[in-house]
Amino acid sequence: MFLPFFDSLRRHQVPVSLREYLSFLEGLAAGLCTYDADGFYYFARAVMVKDERHLDRFDQAFSHSFKGLEGITSDEVLNAIDLPEDWLTKLAEKTLSAEEKAAIEAAGGFDKLMATLKQRLADQKGRHQGGSKWVGTAGTSPFGAYGYNPEGVRIGQDKSRHQRAVKVWDKREFRDFDGDVELGTRNIKVALKRLRHWARSGAQEELDLPGTIRASAEAGHIDVKTQPERHNAVKVVLFLDVGGSMDAHIALVQELFSAAKAEFKHMEHWYFHNCLYEGVWRDNHRRWDQQIPTWDLLHRYGSDYKCIFVGDASMSPYEISHRGGANEHWNDEAGHVWLDRAAQQWPAHVWLNPVPKPQWRYTQSIAMIENIFPQRMFPLTLDGITQAMKVMT
Repeated sequence: MFLPFFDSLRRHQVPVSLREYLSFLEGLAAGLCTYDADGFYYFARAVMVKDERHLDRFDQAFSHSFKGLEGITSDEVLNAIDLPEDWLTKLAEKTLSAEEKAAIEAAGGFDKLMATLKQRLADQKGRHQGGSKWVGTAGTSPFGAYGYNPEGVRIGQDKSRHQRAVKVWDKREFRDFDGDVELGTRNIKVALKRLRHWARSGAQEELDLPGTIRASAEAGHIDVKTQPERHNAVKVVLFLDVGGSMDAHIALVQELFSAAKAEFKHMEHWYFHNCLYEGVWRDNHRRWDQQIPTWDLLHRYGSDYKCIFVGDASMSPYEISHRGGANEHWNDEAGHVWLDRAAQQWPAHVWLNPVPKPQWRYTQSIAMIENIFPQRMFPLTLDGITQAMKVMT
């Protein structure tokens, strides 16, 4: 069954051996990644790839071999295999027609939604599953988990199944980005050096003692010579979006973070979730009890700092435009207010987005942040980083 995949790897010049292919089959037979497409991909990559230089070739071979896998419907899966009961429960989410989705979206704005939720919680007395009204699972209510409602509040669910909700009320744990990652950081460092080199060229002058001695000996009088400071003078404040939809971009952002730590001697980093609000944090494990007021950072770091935001900018539009629209907490001021303040405080600012640029037009919130940071959002690619460094210089 998987021989075409093995052949595809060889044709894409991935040096995979028969021994590794047999280990791959043994792992599948042991049930290491049953019914898990993502797990299957990572398991196959871990077994087949011995050198990170071949990761791109592996992805090409994998895509060629399993193209269309994501198009298999749940009915086809259910007819082919027996799934555990808890899997069937989650598969009970309903598929709405285009007309039904349009009706839901037209049900009302954010304020009406929040008022309805408050009344719904007051009226509901217990757990509920299915249906279109109460807070529960497997239904089409605007409130709950595992159902579809683009204008809803997701409650009691650790991750998004549709990545469509106005607000998410769950306490989730995020982890810090690893600043010591080395894989793939070299090219990113090269792109970041553009900003460092500019900082050196614009640094203050310092005494050039050997040059002064030579010039004074030749001229017969003291001729003071100076040269630019040799240390890296650029100062950077880095804001990193973490959690939620950013989980899909952890590896890429870790590489950028590691490269930035190595290149910038004067760099301060802070975490936020989805959009900048009144508080940020350094340690994701203590983000609820050790937040730093954003106002403090606006006063602490002068306008000579370069400000870099890293995030997919993919969220409910209300998180940017409305007070109270923030994910996981009540915000007294809308997200765009804080982004405007950051842009005013740090004129040299950019937003790096890990979402491929051709996909930006499909997400309303990305367009909204592009309007706040006009011509200052760039894709998180080598070319995008290079363009961003040019803009900040």
